[in-house]
Amino acid sequence: MLQKLRDKTSGWIASLILGLLIIPFAFVGVNEYVTGGTASDVALVEAPPTWWESAPQWWPVSTLWQREEVTQEDFRAAFEQARQQQRQALGEAFDPRDFESADNKRKVLDQLIDQKVLALGAKRAGIVVGDAAVQKMILGEPAFQVDGKFSPEQYQLLLSSQVPAISPLQFEEQQRDRLRMMLLPQAIGESDFVTDNEQARMWKLLGETRDIGIALLPPVAVDTAPVSDAQVKAWYDGHKNDFKQPERVSLEYLEINGATLPVTAAADEAALRKRYEAEKSRFMSPEQRVVAHILIAADAGADAATQKKAEEKAAALAKQAREGADFAALARANSEDPGSKDAGGELPAFAKDGSMVKPFEDAAFAMQAGEIRGPVKSDFGYHVLLLKQINAGTGRSFEEVRGELANEEASGERDRAFNELAGRVVNETLKNPTALAPAAEATGLPLQKIGPFSRDQPQGIAMVPAVLRAAFSDTLVQDGTISDPIEVAPNHSVVIRVSQHTPEQALPLDKARDAVVLAIRADRQEKVALAAADALIARVQKGESLAAISSADGLRFNELPGLRRGMPMPTAEANEAIFAAGRPAKGKVIAGKVALGDGAYAIFIVNKVVDGAIADMPAEERATMQQQLVQLNGGIATQAYVDAMRKRFKVKVFEERL
Repeated sequence: MLQKLRDKTSGWIASLILGLLIIPFAFVGVNEYVTGGTASDVALVEAPPTWWESAPQWWPVSTLWQREEVTQEDFRAAFEQARQQQRQALGEAFDPRDFESADNKRKVLDQLIDQKVLALGAKRAGIVVGDAAVQKMILGEPAFQVDGKFSPEQYQLLLSSQVPAISPLQFEEQQRDRLRMMLLPQAIGESDFVTDNEQARMWKLLGETRDIGIALLPPVAVDTAPVSDAQVKAWYDGHKNDFKQPERVSLEYLEINGATLPVTAAADEAALRKRYEAEKSRFMSPEQRVVAHILIAADAGADAATQKKAEEKAAALAKQAREGADFAALARANSEDPGSKDAGGELPAFAKDGSMVKPFEDAAFAMQAGEIRGPVKSDFGYHVLLLKQINAGTGRSFEEVRGELANEEASGERDRAFNELAGRVVNETLKNPTALAPAAEATGLPLQKIGPFSRDQPQGIAMVPAVLRAAFSDTLVQDGTISDPIEVAPNHSVVIRVSQHTPEQALPLDKARDAVVLAIRADRQEKVALAAADALIARVQKGESLAAISSADGLRFNELPGLRRGMPMPTAEANEAIFAAGRPAKGKVIAGKVALGDGAYAIFIVNKVVDGAIADMPAEERATMQQQLVQLNGGIATQAYVDAMRKRFKVKVFEERL
């Protein structure tokens, strides 16, 4: 059999077929090899080479295309940043499950795609950012400044404190890329302008005022007329969605509260003294040193001649200082550290904790008070140091901190007891994931129950937002499983199980009857109030004075001359309705109504409309408005540029990798 198979696959026809099959596999294989064969990107922005705009995208021509990738790491970092911003903004109302929605993920991804579109656009435009522009940006960054001036030490400290730490070279390249990406959109935004006529037309609308009169109609009488069964049935059939019983759940739960756990016996004296000795450094403030320095800058990558010149200048200044020259004067005249030179080179007191670059710190803590040392080389150049003062470390005795240690020991014991009990609860719930009674029996915690309740009317422990979210989550409702521990407060958590669930459902007519009757009567009251308002408007439109009608009918009437757009007078909704009304003809008024809630209406008349006059606006306000309009138009133009670039490029999104 095997021989027959071999004979049938060794002819020229079989060879031709195999050869044809190999070709596409070969191209796919080569393409995977060229592109790396990775699947770590969640979006890809591609464009043909600028010298061949119509280049096809099949291999090997595809290797000529320019690309910018949004990696999974990029997306995760941006999404986590958005999550933290939302958490800070919403506080307890933040729902991590809702935030994980596809819409939120796509919104973050679209922002990253826009950045990659800008980066690719800058690359294709041949934009280059020079060292001077990068340096100017870094020198002007307030975070790197001390007393308003750039500080090399502060710059180095902030970069080294990042996780992971960033070297100055890496940071400079990051800022170079950012500047290159933003150059075109920033130029577009800044190039926008607003003409005087445009600003005048805008202020004609925004600065408009209206002279109005407004009358408040009294609430209509409460409807107590009978409601027939037929009316109830008709209303119920037409408004079934208004009469629903909300989704409801009942819970059983175990509460683990560290504050209620038994307090262990007080720690003995020997244990406290042993802990004091082991943690003595906690109660000691480290020695600090006050140093003045002169910096002769020399970049780490500078050539040997530049380095030597800087070193020689620093050595000469050190010699002058040792010979009695005023160190502060030398620093003011020669130091290239803008953060300290005006203070005679003096720096704030610092400890030996890495807050200064190592060579500088090592030298400072090897000196005696009043000693001058230098040149000392660091990444910033050459330093001349004067040790001005040594601040000895201080500490507290055992007797002073005994109470603090005892409290910490008791708190630690309580924490350990809480963690141990919480761990036991979790272990027991893993054994019986759909029943809390066994865990309650094994741990000695009481099995508590609440409910039924709805989302809008939570009870007891369910009033904690995190517990309420979990109680109505699909996992707990559908599976009947026990939740993970939910933190209520530090050392206070609960595990819950939905013991009963009633989905949202329409109320039968017999149970909804009272609510239907109330709805019918409220509707009748609303119609009466609306009819009264329309009747009053009709009288005004026929020529009667609203003021005279109000006086005769005992209505509260007020005149508001010069009402400005956007003022919440008498309410924000009323102001919007007033300015949405038309302009009155000469000698006429425009009448309208606005609902104030609870069946109350107000009737207004517009007597006069005065357009905003740009000439009456103070010059300072006019300049501010013009700047705001320019920024608004610039933002619109910038977004239009990004949208246009996205249409020109090919954007691939791999949503399954989000």
